[in-house]
Amino acid sequence: MQVSEISSLTTQLLWAGFILSVLFGAIAQRTHFCTMGAISDVVNIGDWTRMRQWVLAVGVAMIGFAGLVFWGVVDPSKTLYASNKVMWLSAIVGGCMFGFGMVLASGCGSKTLVRMGGGSLKSLVVFVVLGVASFATLKGITAVMRVMTVDRVYFESASGSQLPQIFAGALGGNATAALTLGLLMGVALVIWALMGKGFMDFNNLLAGLGIGMLVVFAWWLSGSFGHVAEHPETLQEAFLATNSGRAEALSFVAPIAYSLDWLMFFSDKSKLLTLGVVSVAGVVTGSALIALLGGTFRWEGFGGTEDIANHLVGAVLMGVGGVTALGCTVGQGLSGISTLSVTSFFAVAGIFSGAVAAFKYQIARLEHSD
Repeated sequence: MQVSEISSLTTQLLWAGFILSVLFGAIAQRTHFCTMGAISDVVNIGDWTRMRQWVLAVGVAMIGFAGLVFWGVVDPSKTLYASNKVMWLSAIVGGCMFGFGMVLASGCGSKTLVRMGGGSLKSLVVFVVLGVASFATLKGITAVMRVMTVDRVYFESASGSQLPQIFAGALGGNATAALTLGLLMGVALVIWALMGKGFMDFNNLLAGLGIGMLVVFAWWLSGSFGHVAEHPETLQEAFLATNSGRAEALSFVAPIAYSLDWLMFFSDKSKLLTLGVVSVAGVVTGSALIALLGGTFRWEGFGGTEDIANHLVGAVLMGVGGVTALGCTVGQGLSGISTLSVTSFFAVAGIFSGAVAAFKYQIARLEHSD
């Protein structure tokens, strides 16, 4: 493959990533798909509808990723979530921070982008602060703290940190294990989601099936379409337009940081567009289109000093926690967990625990003020 062909392929890849994320933003805006909202509905009013949307998306993503692995389309050992280390403490601590923060900030990273598209100036502030905090945790002062503390605690697995790799010997190889476990777990989640009373309506199915399929398509896009066995300049294997240099899917913490970096250093030719950066722009665009067409676009500002403080603290917790946990409700909760990464399960448990704690905290404050 020639350099000119690499450039053309990268352009196609970025456009495809942008369109995919536009669809994500449009579906999330149309259906109110939101992990924080799902947890809130369960904790506060006992409604499991949006949680079933999320679980359906997870199940579809698991099944789809398993199929990609089984047919040799994506190599699971070359994804962002593949490692011989299970970073369980980083995942739990970072997840708890992220979960608590997303409640204070009125939504996770993806919901922040969706709300921005709907006219929320509060979310614009969260976007900037989250981006700065996450970049600091990638390369700055909180990165040093992260590396010196929680990142030092892990356990190693010679076979890898994904369930199919761990059980490959018993199930007949990585590809067979991926398909077997992906189908078993994914189908179980899909069945549970669909069995909910009153769940079978257009919005719920669009949210679960649509978001889940977009995660699968993102894996194909990055792990297969954008994969080059030998880059003509480096003569090494490459995954084009990725920040990590590995196969990636949807995620919205580090990409927000990279988006700010790209905007601030636009004239620096070393700052290139990546799938993460265009996905951030795409989600905002898709959400804005649906909000404008549906007549729901509304400018929204802060309600007072306490509201500002909550969103600022929440944004910092999400930025630091999301990077520490190696992902957010989408990065770990959908993309990571679709690979059956053990670390992702720890991260999701942390995120849910942090969110529940934040809701309990808010309820206690309301009762105290009364």
